[in-house]
Amino acid sequence: MKLMKFLIEYFKSPRTVGAIAPSSERLAEKMVDNIDFNNAKCIVEYGPGTGVFTDKLIKRKKQDTLLILLEYNKEFCKQLEDRYDGYDNVVIINDSAENVDKYLEQYDIKKIDYVVSGLPFASLPKGISNKILKKTRTILKRDGLFITFQYTLIKKEFISSYFNEIKLERVVHNMPPAYVLKCQNS
Repeated sequence: MKLMKFLIEYFKSPRTVGAIAPSSERLAEKMVDNIDFNNAKCIVEYGPGTGVFTDKLIKRKKQDTLLILLEYNKEFCKQLEDRYDGYDNVVIINDSAENVDKYLEQYDIKKIDYVVSGLPFASLPKGISNKILKKTRTILKRDGLFITFQYTLIKKEFISSYFNEIKLERVVHNMPPAYVLKCQNS
């Protein structure tokens, strides 16, 4: 049933959903394995979709770590609200990641530790991708990490124009196989 709902949302908005199935457990582990959960004060997730990465973040974050979920798709946002209602320090926002700074200001947050992204940069309009990556670079702490995945490396150079250090890992146990990009400015 979960897969069917995901497919319906994909067919309604392929440019913003960007995948035909939720991410695998293996990809989710790779997306969070470099996060220092003991010291993270604020983590933002762009495009959590059905919550595959969110589950890992919630299970491992400290109770006082703020987790902000920015989901553009209304149906996915409703599912996230139903699923994570009542969790401490989890904020679910139905909006585009390009408006992240507005919400950080609302919560009086100057810089964040990590951004975990499920956004399909290969299918998003370039102007929106530019805005999101520029703001992401600005909101991250000096040693902060932007973690994203892509199905191809078509946008790697584009992303590297915002971050001068990118570590790349391939996850073959995902449908389709994916690349995890761990990006930061040193």
